[in-house]
Amino acid sequence: MNNPPVQRCAWAQSPLSIEYHDREWGTPVYDDRVLFEFLILEGTQAGLNWETILKKRANYRTAFRNFDPRQVAAFTEETICSLLENPGIIRNRRKINSAIQNARAFLEIQAEYGSFDRWLWNFVDGVPIQNRWNALSQIPAETDLSKRISQQLRQRGFSFVGPTIIYAYMQAVGLVNDHTVDCFRYSQLGGVP
Repeated sequence: MNNPPVQRCAWAQSPLSIEYHDREWGTPVYDDRVLFEFLILEGTQAGLNWETILKKRANYRTAFRNFDPRQVAAFTEETICSLLENPGIIRNRRKINSAIQNARAFLEIQAEYGSFDRWLWNFVDGVPIQNRWNALSQIPAETDLSKRISQQLRQRGFSFVGPTIIYAYMQAVGLVNDHTVDCFRYSQLGGVP
Protein backbone atom coordinates (compact mmCIF):
# COMPACT_ATOMS: atom_id res chain seq x y z
CA MET A 1 0.00 0.00 0.00
CA ASN A 2 1.42 3.38 -1.04
CA ASN A 3 1.49 6.22 1.43
CA PRO A 4 -0.35 9.35 0.27
CA PRO A 5 1.94 12.17 -0.85
CA VAL A 6 2.93 14.71 1.77
CA GLN A 7 0.76 17.81 1.49
CA ARG A 8 2.73 21.06 1.65
CA CYS A 9 2.30 24.69 0.71
CA ALA A 10 2.03 25.06 -3.07
CA TRP A 11 5.13 27.26 -3.34
CA ALA A 12 7.45 24.46 -2.15
CA GLN A 13 8.29 22.84 -5.50
CA SER A 14 12.04 22.34 -5.88
CA PRO A 15 14.20 20.12 -3.63
CA LEU A 16 15.78 23.25 -2.13
CA SER A 17 12.48 25.00 -1.42
CA ILE A 18 10.93 21.79 -0.08
CA GLU A 19 13.77 21.32 2.39
CA TYR A 20 13.52 24.98 3.46
CA HIS A 21 9.72 24.71 3.78
CA ASP A 22 9.82 21.46 5.74
CA ARG A 23 12.61 22.40 8.16
CA GLU A 24 12.66 26.17 8.57
CA TRP A 25 9.90 28.34 7.12
CA GLY A 26 7.48 29.39 9.81
CA THR A 27 9.40 27.78 12.66
CA PRO A 28 9.71 30.31 15.51
CA VAL A 29 13.26 31.67 15.71
CA TYR A 30 14.64 33.11 18.95
CA ASP A 31 18.35 33.06 18.11
CA ASP A 32 19.64 36.55 17.32
CA ARG A 33 22.19 35.31 14.80
CA VAL A 34 19.50 33.50 12.81
CA LEU A 35 17.14 36.47 13.11
CA PHE A 36 19.88 38.67 11.70
CA GLU A 37 20.57 36.18 8.89
CA PHE A 38 16.95 36.18 7.79
CA LEU A 39 16.73 39.97 8.03
CA ILE A 40 19.67 40.31 5.65
CA LEU A 41 18.53 37.54 3.29
CA GLU A 42 14.95 38.87 3.07
CA GLY A 43 16.27 42.36 2.29
CA THR A 44 18.65 40.94 -0.32
CA GLN A 45 15.79 39.02 -1.89
CA ALA A 46 13.94 42.25 -2.77
CA GLY A 47 13.19 42.09 -6.49
CA LEU A 48 14.53 38.55 -6.80
CA ASN A 49 13.24 35.00 -6.41
CA TRP A 50 13.66 33.37 -2.98
CA GLU A 51 15.04 30.26 -4.71
CA THR A 52 17.96 32.41 -5.92
CA ILE A 53 18.71 33.41 -2.33
CA LEU A 54 18.47 29.83 -1.09
CA LYS A 55 20.99 28.74 -3.73
CA LYS A 56 23.43 31.43 -2.55
CA ARG A 57 22.77 31.06 1.18
CA ALA A 58 25.92 29.07 1.97
CA ASN A 59 28.00 31.67 0.11
CA TYR A 60 26.30 34.42 2.11
CA ARG A 61 27.12 32.68 5.36
CA THR A 62 30.80 32.65 4.39
CA ALA A 63 30.89 36.18 2.95
CA PHE A 64 28.95 37.68 5.86
CA ARG A 65 30.94 35.92 8.61
CA ASN A 66 28.13 33.49 9.51
CA PHE A 67 25.88 36.53 9.94
CA ASP A 68 27.60 37.71 13.07
CA PRO A 69 26.21 41.27 13.32
CA ARG A 70 29.33 42.53 15.15
CA GLN A 71 31.60 41.40 12.34
CA VAL A 72 29.26 42.69 9.61
CA ALA A 73 28.95 46.06 11.39
CA ALA A 74 32.75 46.37 11.19
CA PHE A 75 32.96 45.81 7.41
CA THR A 76 35.14 48.40 5.70
CA GLU A 77 35.15 49.80 2.17
CA GLU A 78 37.80 47.19 1.37
CA THR A 79 35.41 44.45 2.53
CA ILE A 80 32.62 45.97 0.43
CA CYS A 81 34.85 45.98 -2.67
CA SER A 82 35.71 42.34 -2.04
CA LEU A 83 32.00 41.45 -1.68
CA LEU A 84 31.22 43.27 -4.94
CA GLU A 85 33.63 40.89 -6.68
CA ASN A 86 32.17 37.76 -5.04
CA PRO A 87 30.10 35.81 -7.63
CA GLY A 88 28.57 33.68 -4.87
CA ILE A 89 26.35 36.50 -3.59
CA ILE A 90 24.11 39.20 -5.07
CA ARG A 91 26.62 41.90 -5.95
CA ASN A 92 24.52 44.96 -5.27
CA ARG A 93 26.27 47.80 -3.47
CA ARG A 94 23.04 49.19 -1.98
CA LYS A 95 22.12 45.80 -0.50
CA ILE A 96 25.63 45.22 0.84
CA ASN A 97 25.71 48.70 2.40
CA SER A 98 22.26 48.02 3.82
CA ALA A 99 23.47 44.80 5.48
CA ILE A 100 26.26 46.76 7.21
CA GLN A 101 23.91 49.57 8.25
CA ASN A 102 21.37 47.02 9.49
CA ALA A 103 24.03 45.19 11.50
CA ARG A 104 24.85 48.43 13.32
CA ALA A 105 21.17 49.15 14.01
CA PHE A 106 20.66 45.51 15.08
CA LEU A 107 23.46 45.88 17.66
CA GLU A 108 21.78 49.02 19.02
CA ILE A 109 18.52 47.12 19.57
CA GLN A 110 20.46 44.31 21.27
CA ALA A 111 22.13 46.83 23.56
CA GLU A 112 18.80 48.49 24.41
CA TYR A 113 16.66 45.36 24.89
CA GLY A 114 19.21 42.68 25.75
CA SER A 115 18.46 40.85 22.50
CA PHE A 116 16.86 41.50 19.13
CA ASP A 117 14.70 38.46 19.80
CA ARG A 118 13.12 40.16 22.84
CA TRP A 119 12.40 43.32 20.85
CA LEU A 120 10.93 41.50 17.85
CA TRP A 121 8.77 38.92 19.65
CA ASN A 122 7.24 41.66 21.79
CA PHE A 123 5.19 42.65 18.71
CA VAL A 124 3.22 39.39 19.00
CA ASP A 125 3.38 39.07 22.80
CA GLY A 126 5.81 36.16 22.36
CA VAL A 127 3.24 33.95 20.61
CA PRO A 128 3.10 33.27 16.85
CA ILE A 129 0.00 34.52 15.03
CA GLN A 130 -1.93 31.50 13.76
CA ASN A 131 -3.49 32.38 10.41
CA ARG A 132 -5.91 30.13 8.61
CA TRP A 133 -5.37 30.24 4.85
CA ASN A 134 -6.84 27.72 2.43
CA ALA A 135 -4.79 28.90 -0.57
CA LEU A 136 -1.65 30.93 -1.29
CA SER A 137 -3.83 33.54 -3.02
CA GLN A 138 -5.36 34.42 0.37
CA ILE A 139 -2.04 35.23 2.04
CA PRO A 140 -1.40 39.00 2.16
CA ALA A 141 1.84 40.58 0.99
CA GLU A 142 1.84 42.87 4.03
CA THR A 143 -0.24 43.53 7.12
CA ASP A 144 -0.79 46.37 9.58
CA LEU A 145 1.70 44.65 11.88
CA SER A 146 4.36 44.35 9.17
CA LYS A 147 3.85 48.06 8.44
CA ARG A 148 4.32 48.89 12.13
CA ILE A 149 7.48 46.78 12.49
CA SER A 150 8.82 48.19 9.21
CA GLN A 151 8.23 51.75 10.39
CA GLN A 152 9.97 51.13 13.71
CA LEU A 153 12.94 49.47 12.01
CA ARG A 154 13.29 52.40 9.59
CA GLN A 155 13.11 54.86 12.48
CA ARG A 156 16.00 52.94 14.03
CA GLY A 157 18.11 53.26 10.85
CA PHE A 158 17.42 49.97 9.05
CA SER A 159 16.97 49.85 5.28
CA PHE A 160 15.47 47.29 2.88
CA VAL A 161 12.82 46.67 5.52
CA GLY A 162 9.61 47.73 3.78
CA PRO A 163 6.29 46.20 4.92
CA THR A 164 6.36 43.45 2.26
CA ILE A 165 9.93 42.44 3.11
CA ILE A 166 9.05 42.48 6.80
CA TYR A 167 5.96 40.34 6.27
CA ALA A 168 8.10 37.77 4.43
CA TYR A 169 10.53 38.01 7.36
CA MET A 170 7.71 37.45 9.87
CA GLN A 171 6.67 34.34 7.92
CA ALA A 172 10.21 33.01 7.70
CA VAL A 173 11.02 33.40 11.42
CA GLY A 174 7.66 32.17 12.64
CA LEU A 175 6.02 35.32 13.99
CA VAL A 176 3.12 34.18 11.82
CA ASN A 177 2.12 30.68 10.76
CA ASP A 178 1.21 31.16 7.11
CA HIS A 179 1.35 27.54 6.07
CA THR A 180 -1.94 26.72 4.36
CA VAL A 181 -4.31 24.63 6.48
CA ASP A 182 -3.83 21.56 4.27
CA CYS A 183 -0.02 21.64 4.72
CA PHE A 184 1.46 19.12 7.14
CA ARG A 185 3.51 21.90 8.79
CA TYR A 186 0.43 23.97 9.66
CA SER A 187 -0.59 21.86 12.65
CA GLN A 188 3.03 21.08 13.58
CA LEU A 189 3.50 24.82 14.13
CA GLY A 190 0.39 25.24 16.25
CA GLY A 191 -2.34 25.76 13.67
CA VAL A 192 -5.65 24.11 14.38
CA PRO A 193 -7.04 22.54 11.18
